[in-house]
Amino acid sequence: MAEAIVSLAVERISDLLIHEAVFLKDVKDQVESLRAELKRMQCFLKDADRNLEQDARFQNRVSEIRDLAYDAEDVIDSFILKAAYQRGSHGIVKRFTFISTKPYHLLKIGLQVKAIKTKLQNISENLPAYEIPDDGEGPSSIFKVQQQFRRTYSHVEEEDVVSLEVSTKNVMTKLMTEEDRPHAVVSIVGMGGIGKTTLARKLYNHVDVRRHFDCFAWVSISQQCKLREVLLTILAKVHGRELINNLEESELVKRLFDALKEKQYLIVLDDIWRKEDWDILKPAFPRGRKGSKILFTTRNRNVALHADPCNTPMVLSLLTDDESWDLFGRKAFPRSKMGSQCCSEEFVKLGKEMVKKCGGLPLAIVVLGCLLATKQSVAQWEMVHKNIHGHLNELPHQDRQYGAVNRILVSSYNDLPYPLKPCFLYLSHYPEDWEIPKKELIRLWIAEGFIPENEEFLMEDLGEKFLEELIDRSLVQVSRRDYSGTNVETCRLHDLLRDLCLKKAREEKFLEIIQQPLHEREVTLAEPMLRRVSIQPRQWRVILKGEHPKLRSLLFSQNVKLAEFCISKYKSFKFLRVLTLAKSDNYEKWHVSTEIGNLQHLRYLKLYYNSKMILPRSFGRLSNLYTLYIKSGYESAIPDGVFKLERLRHIVIKVAEIYPACGFRWRQGFTSKNIETLKFIVVDVKPVENNAVLRWTNTQSLGIVFTRAKYVKPTLILLTKLQRLRSVSLSIFDGSHPDLEPLSQYYHLSKLKLFGRIEDKPHPNGHVLKFLPSNIVKLTLVDCELSQDPMAVLKKLCHLRILHLKHAYIGSKMVCSANGFPKLDYLRMIFLSKLEEWEIEEGAMPCLRELELSVDSLRMLPEGLMYSTTLQELNLIGMPLSLKERIKVIDEREGEDFYKVRHIPSIHISLIPK
Repeated sequence: MAEAIVSLAVERISDLLIHEAVFLKDVKDQVESLRAELKRMQCFLKDADRNLEQDARFQNRVSEIRDLAYDAEDVIDSFILKAAYQRGSHGIVKRFTFISTKPYHLLKIGLQVKAIKTKLQNISENLPAYEIPDDGEGPSSIFKVQQQFRRTYSHVEEEDVVSLEVSTKNVMTKLMTEEDRPHAVVSIVGMGGIGKTTLARKLYNHVDVRRHFDCFAWVSISQQCKLREVLLTILAKVHGRELINNLEESELVKRLFDALKEKQYLIVLDDIWRKEDWDILKPAFPRGRKGSKILFTTRNRNVALHADPCNTPMVLSLLTDDESWDLFGRKAFPRSKMGSQCCSEEFVKLGKEMVKKCGGLPLAIVVLGCLLATKQSVAQWEMVHKNIHGHLNELPHQDRQYGAVNRILVSSYNDLPYPLKPCFLYLSHYPEDWEIPKKELIRLWIAEGFIPENEEFLMEDLGEKFLEELIDRSLVQVSRRDYSGTNVETCRLHDLLRDLCLKKAREEKFLEIIQQPLHEREVTLAEPMLRRVSIQPRQWRVILKGEHPKLRSLLFSQNVKLAEFCISKYKSFKFLRVLTLAKSDNYEKWHVSTEIGNLQHLRYLKLYYNSKMILPRSFGRLSNLYTLYIKSGYESAIPDGVFKLERLRHIVIKVAEIYPACGFRWRQGFTSKNIETLKFIVVDVKPVENNAVLRWTNTQSLGIVFTRAKYVKPTLILLTKLQRLRSVSLSIFDGSHPDLEPLSQYYHLSKLKLFGRIEDKPHPNGHVLKFLPSNIVKLTLVDCELSQDPMAVLKKLCHLRILHLKHAYIGSKMVCSANGFPKLDYLRMIFLSKLEEWEIEEGAMPCLRELELSVDSLRMLPEGLMYSTTLQELNLIGMPLSLKERIKVIDEREGEDFYKVRHIPSIHISLIPK
């Protein structure tokens, strides 16, 4: 990891030499010399990072080099602040100030650089000679992604786990037993990494389980049980999206109890640690209908017995030798269809010895297999074997099983290419079991400097490759996939790997988790050397105080509806690169401090407020800003200076949903070629057809709000030149009908949202929706008020996987014809106020898995639902009572339309519309 830290310092110095060269003058040679010295140190550290058998004295030297790299970074960042001041707020050098202060500042940086270089040279004299090897693993090699990054995400799917048929059958029998008593708990018990969650997830999604229960929810508990968050998570799944965030905990308990008491429910409490956690949760769960169950996963058998002494816990066994070898073979030899059967005798001998050290623990076997999948020679396998075996000989015999597991995880981390190590350690700042959004994570990596700039690749694309590699090595797990069904939307860390992540981050002085005191609002950082801090709040408000001259990142990943994060003095955080702030007052305007403009190193800024924000002009001084994300309750004026920031890549300005017309105004002078995300821009004048927007060559996601429908067509024509555009949101609010014909030329578009009325009367070239690009994968139509049945046109979109219709159709009949929607996976139709009849022909929507309906005028469900054999989940929200009664089973009597939905494993009926 020390190598990665030195690499970041080298990047900062390189950045200085490129962007601030005019201010360096006479010390430029010294700075370049320091960079060269640090780069030489990288080569020594690359070997040191992988060789864990060095003595304490040697490791102390590594720590000294790391600390000097941090010092170098501080010197450079401090100088950049002075250069920014001399440049002035408009990028113009303050000439007289610069001339009068130049000797002092240059002398100071020269002395600091020289001192650091001298210390590095003194260290090098006491170490073995090191040279920069030409092994293809230098900094530039990370860009060779075609060779370096091996595979896609496919192998992390559940089919790669060892068979769980016996355990699944036994636990399912317990779940299906219709015990008529309160708090019937079925528990899966075992050590971390043995597959408890995997088994629970398999049961939760099993077709027979889905048919048996009528209400489901899954929630992770973890070591810190947060009652409020657990209750809100379950309520959101069993009770619809009601405004419940402001309720007290006691009210939430009652609300959940009432929501479940008439249902046959299955609630999964994943990873529950303590008896006390169950005791505080238990009052929220009623007896329910006969057969209701709660499914535990826990490491502690006593917790399971405490919850339900009548049910014997299912204790998962470690894998046998044959099962272990089978799982290992699938990971270590992914390209071989026959798995480990095709490998040579030398690989088999070494592999079996190492697999035995895993002690039958699936997580350790998977991580070891993914590590060895990157090694192509017997010699490389022998090196991994030596690292594992040598360490175990130093441990007492009784500790060797757990020591082996830890050693395997550590070895996999140590084997990471050095640019990936900080990316992995950065994941430790997220709370346990957190679903980590991919886009947010990659943008944070970029802001931290972990993803270097390169002419060959966009940093975001390289970030995707970095995450892909961590997933391929099974160090990160895929949680959810996006609308395409293949790319990652969210990911997560296994508990054991998060423990490793936290330990390494602390050891390297890389990141620290700060828990807010239980009954205090203020958090004071005692350690002035901390560089990255993640605040874990326990109160609704957090105020950070103190002087923090080294701090680079203030990370705050909690739900902004639950907590507010403030800092007392911006000037105490002058080196910040990453900052997230939230404010929760409902009535007052938030005048964001002008001091924020002095944070010259800021690259990532996120602001949340549920009322109106007043943003200072000093925003225009944030010349290093990459990502600006603002979410507020009312429209906020964006200072003009923001649109002159050349490094800005992602601008997301969101206003509360009740004011969807708000965003930021179109600027003709806003022509940054680096912009990739631009949401939401308000077009209130006809765009001039010049080269203004043609510089947005990297733009992939675009959200536009039109105040006049007549501006839509010329704007769309102008934007057809953007070849990288993948996602577009168009909102029209003047009540007239736009011409969408230019959309037919958006050949690369895969995601489209149309908000506002659309003219669908006969058009010279056909129905208006005929102009939708054929490659659309996700389509959302809101408030379109179409009078003609849209399904007649939409059915021909052969790549469409997700379709949302909300207030989109005002007709009374809808038909989904045979062979239409060949790839549709998810259909959501809500608030189609006049829809009375829906017909589904046999052969329509052959891949549909989930259907959500909230249509109170619909008389009955279509007969054709019985042909949708792939349908796994049906959600009916706020539907007519008569329709619900027709499909229910009451006292073992089937409703007259039950035959239409009999095959659907999960049917969820809610009274509350979303």
